[in-house]
Amino acid sequence: MMKVFVTGGTGFIGANLVRLLLQKNYEVRVLIRPESNLENLKNLDIEKVEGCLTDSNLYQSLKGCQVLFHCAAHYSLWQKDKPLLAQYNILGTRHILAAARQAGIERTIYTSSVAAIGVKPGVAVNEIYQSPVENLVGHYKKSKYWAEQEAHQAVKLGQDIVIVNPSTPIGPWDIKPTPTGDLILRFLRRKMPAYVNTGLNFIDVRDVAQGHLLALKKGKTGERYILGHQNLTLKEFLDLLSKITGLPAPQKTLPIWLPLSVAWVDEMILAKLGKIPSIPLDGVKMSRQPMYYNASKAVQELGLPQSSIQTALQDAVNWFMLTVNF
Repeated sequence: MMKVFVTGGTGFIGANLVRLLLQKNYEVRVLIRPESNLENLKNLDIEKVEGCLTDSNLYQSLKGCQVLFHCAAHYSLWQKDKPLLAQYNILGTRHILAAARQAGIERTIYTSSVAAIGVKPGVAVNEIYQSPVENLVGHYKKSKYWAEQEAHQAVKLGQDIVIVNPSTPIGPWDIKPTPTGDLILRFLRRKMPAYVNTGLNFIDVRDVAQGHLLALKKGKTGERYILGHQNLTLKEFLDLLSKITGLPAPQKTLPIWLPLSVAWVDEMILAKLGKIPSIPLDGVKMSRQPMYYNASKAVQELGLPQSSIQTALQDAVNWFMLTVNF
């Protein structure tokens, strides 16, 4: 039985990946940070090891495993979190890849993000495209770009690493929740009177988990694969939510200057006075243009499934209804 090591197993993608690995009879060891919420891993037959990505003896925890799935990352669009993004995403990736080399890990699947690729106005971009790093909006996207460069450097050192770039996953176990999960929750709570005219590429989170396993089996060393499916405007996404829930979708669009102004005041002025900001400035900046992607490479080379987005959204709604207080 193959033993695999998973970082980020308590998170959204990681929790779905751990479940898939157990279904496929892999032996699973998960790195758990001391402060982690373990709800997503409750009652699962896994081996837990406590530690952090930057621990000096991390390689000891990896010993005995053949494969590393490095899913852990710090996600934040807040300006103040720039140091944390660098620590966890860039240095953390550099450190665990070095630990994997030291522990004799045979193959690593590194979870990057389409955030590292960037966007091109009016185009659904593929893996060949790379936005100049200075054009990537916000510290999070830049941190994922530089973390991906750490993976490329490790490949040059002889490591067998495949990179996967999920787009916007939806489905169950979105415990934090992600920005998309938060959007679903706000819709369910009827706290979404208007929307911004933007768009995203969506994929069932369980297809993302399958994409990780397919990358392990079929992925080419040093290559990156976009794990995505359907490009939808935010209006189309909200209309789909309305169809599933029976709740009315917002009909009004917000001019981009309005949330941009609120976010700027929130983060640049009020946050410094101790107020918790309500809208991340980088999040609003990102929404200025649709973030569309083309996942045909992963579909053709890996066999990435393209499950119904409506079903994924229905399952996300059901999961939130069961686990969140309204």
